[in-house]
Amino acid sequence: MALLWAILILVGMLVLAAAAWSWRVNAAIERALPAQGQWIEVPGAKLHYVELGADNPGAPLVMIHGILGQIRNFTYDCAERLARDRRVIVVDRPGWGWSGLAGPRPRIPRQGAMIAAFADALGLEAPVLVGHSMGGAVSLAAALHAPGRFGALALIAPYTQPVDRPPAPFRELMVPTWLAPLIAWTLAMPVGIRKGRERAAQVFAPDAAPADFAARGGGMLAMRPKSFLSGVFEIHVASLDMAAQAPRYASLTLPVAILYGREDALLDPELHGRKTADAIPHGRLTLIEGGHMLQICHADETEAWLRGVLSGS
Repeated sequence: MALLWAILILVGMLVLAAAAWSWRVNAAIERALPAQGQWIEVPGAKLHYVELGADNPGAPLVMIHGILGQIRNFTYDCAERLARDRRVIVVDRPGWGWSGLAGPRPRIPRQGAMIAAFADALGLEAPVLVGHSMGGAVSLAAALHAPGRFGALALIAPYTQPVDRPPAPFRELMVPTWLAPLIAWTLAMPVGIRKGRERAAQVFAPDAAPADFAARGGGMLAMRPKSFLSGVFEIHVASLDMAAQAPRYASLTLPVAILYGREDALLDPELHGRKTADAIPHGRLTLIEGGHMLQICHADETEAWLRGVLSGS
C-alpha cells in the first residue's frame, strides 16, 4: 500500500511539474505573439479581429482561418496585399487565437452563425467570406445560416465533406475529450515543440514551410493548450457536421469560388473541391500548382484568384 501511495505521489508531482512548465511556455508564447487587433462580442464569444484598409471602397473581405490557425495565417502576407485597395477584416474563430468563449465550444454550424453575427455587429454590407481549410467549412455554414447575407464565398483549400479519418498531422488530436484538458497542460506542448517542424512540413507539403512561419505566421500559437483543446473538439465534430452540411450545398444561391492546390497533402481537391463546387449552383473550382497553405506559399496566384472573384470574372 505504501508503494502505491508513493507511486501516486510521484505521478502527481510529475503532472504538476509538467503543468507548471506548460504554463510558463504558454505565457512566453503569448508575450511573443500578443493580440494584434480589437475585440467585439457576439452571442457565445468575444471575437478578436484585425481590420485593414478600413476606408477602401467595395465589398469588404472577412478572412477566416483553419484548424490550429489564427489571424496571422492571413496577415502573414495575403491580407496586406488585398488591403491596398479593399477593406479586409481578419478574425480569430471562437476559441482560437485571441478570441474567447462565453459558453460551450461551438460546432461548425454555430460558428457560421457567429460569423453572421460578427458581420452584423460590424455593419458589413454583403461581405465576401474568404475561408481557408476549416474556415471554408465555417464560411459555408455562415452562408447556409444566413441566406442573402454575404456577397460571395472565396474558399482556399476548404474542408467541405465528411471524411473517415483526419489528416495525419491532426490525428494526435483524436484523444478522449474528457482526457484532453490533462493532455493539453502536460504532454501537448512538449510534444508540439519536439514535432513542430515535422508537423509544419506535413501541413505545407509539397511546399516548404517558411522559416519565419512560427512567429510571423503564428505557428507557435498552435502549441498552446487553448489551441489543443479547440483542435480536439473540432476534430471530433467536424466530420459529423460536414455530413449534415454537405447535402445542403445545393441550396446556396451566392457565388462560391474554390481554390485548391493540385498537390494538397492534407485534403483531397477532388472530394473537397470539385465535388463541392459541382453541388453548388454557382460554384466553380480553380486548381493551381501547390499544397495546402496557398495564401502563404503561392501568394501571387492566390491574390490574382481572389481579385478575379471580387471582380466577378
